[in-house]
Amino acid sequence: MPLDFVQAATAGTLDLGDPGGFHRTLARFNQTRLAPQRPHDGWEDDLRAETRLRLAEGAFVEAERAAIAERAATAPTDPDGFVAWFEDLRETGPGQNDPFFPWLAEHANREEMRWFLTQEMAGEAGFDDLVALTQVKFPTQAKLELARNYWDEMGRGTEAGMHGPMLERIGRELGLKPTIDQTVWEALALANMMVALATSRRYAYHAAGALGAIELTAPTRVGLVDRGLARLRVPRKARHYFGIHAVLDKKHSEAWDREVLRSLVAADPATARPLAEGALLRLACGARCFDRYRREFGL
Repeated sequence: MPLDFVQAATAGTLDLGDPGGFHRTLARFNQTRLAPQRPHDGWEDDLRAETRLRLAEGAFVEAERAAIAERAATAPTDPDGFVAWFEDLRETGPGQNDPFFPWLAEHANREEMRWFLTQEMAGEAGFDDLVALTQVKFPTQAKLELARNYWDEMGRGTEAGMHGPMLERIGRELGLKPTIDQTVWEALALANMMVALATSRRYAYHAAGALGAIELTAPTRVGLVDRGLARLRVPRKARHYFGIHAVLDKKHSEAWDREVLRSLVAADPATARPLAEGALLRLACGARCFDRYRREFGL
């Protein structure tokens, strides 16, 4: 029988005062609960343990929400104003224009790049799955855009074009073997946040905002990573994941603004606040990662 929720719940701490232990415990829980499983006799114990972990997860999200609440409250509730506010996050949002990425592009050596990518891969929650979880019961216009985005993530039906395996390809090229225990807690917290938002319907609009923030802000960063990999003579085929996202995510962001954000706020202005919070939650978690990465290399 695979690692179950009871083991995941007792494998570490659920104390937010110990972020390393907390996020490793939550990351193991997420690995278990998202993996396909079969019925077994201990399901009642699993469900009790899952409830304990979901409560801890909720406390984590609420603490993070409190930290960004003031800025989220400035988001306009009209469609045009909201989209303009959202797009401004590309320049003014937490973690934007961080000097770590130009350093990666121009100065990181192969081992430093390998360390960074190991953290990023361990903290990758799977954009395709997050989109699939978020779109459940969404309004039609937003749902269709989420479906188009998912189809792109899935390589438009071809295995060679799937984005997840593209990321795995760079891992194989560089001999990366990400594990929870070797990953800084900040990277785990980022993945845990994205899973928390996508798996709880009370945070559905937050998830849409967070995913939109990824599409909005990723192109510059992944472009710099790609430059660094090219400088280190990593083959183009192996680094295709970064090259394609530097271009494709710009198109995704434009469509997300128009079809998801604008349509949701136009239909219900009250969705502006959770959409804004979701974007800021994602960006704040990312900024915390970048700060940790810089400190790791004394930058």
